Amino acid sequence: MENNHIDIKNKLDEGLTFKISRFKEQIKKTKPHKHDEYNEFIFLSEGEGFHCIESEKFMVSTPKFYFLKPGQLHFWQFTSISKGFVIIFKDNEFNLVNENLLIDLLRKLSDITRLEIQSDKYPTHILEDIFSEFQLNTQYSKEIIHGLLKALFGKLLQIRAEKPTNYNQPQPVYERFKQLLVKECPRLHKVNEFADLLNTTPQNLNIICRKQTGKSASEIITNQLLLEAKRYILHTDSTIN
Repeated sequence: MENNHIDIKNKLDEGLTFKISRFKEQIKKTKPHKHDEYNEFIFLSEGEGFHCIESEKFMVSTPKFYFLKPGQLHFWQFTSISKGFVIIFKDNEFNLVNENLLIDLLRKLSDITRLEIQSDKYPTHILEDIFSEFQLNTQYSKEIIHGLLKALFGKLLQIRAEKPTNYNQPQPVYERFKQLLVKECPRLHKVNEFADLLNTTPQNLNIICRKQTGKSASEIITNQLLLEAKRYILHTDSTIN
């Protein structure tokens, strides 16, 4: 039977907007899949193999952090037992009014896909505390978890700041444009369609895109369309006639 679709996984039980779990300690291979409308933080402390994100294949070395956004395609090919934590959460987990700092820290992490972590800086204690509090699930557990997440986000940014950078700080409009590309492309594929959703003009969106990437909005959309086509060619039984 032909496989003409890519699986979309949902690891959150109905009504939940946050979850933390230990990475399954096994040698596993997963099929290409996307995640359903939630962010995924993956902290690997042990493991070897490959991690494929979109059309790129990365060798797994540990410790490492991965940040997968809603709609991103990925799969694992482990060759040794993996250990670590997985944190998944929806955007509405955080209060837009009362948790501006937490949301701002998350926004600053949004351009990271993977981050190498030195062994002595791997945030074991923070992750263990978040996991324990999530399991406890009593009064004020959410507030405690959010406080620990603030520390975790800050720690990741601190680690990233110590590494050489060759990119501009992402701007809010560009970040939202990238999110919309993953979510809405190929259904939407014109610059003016995305500009309307972003409450800006096509001209301004082009200026922002060129400032961030050196490419026009149209070029970025075209690249996303090509990526979507490549996904289905590589990971389904579909062919080009």
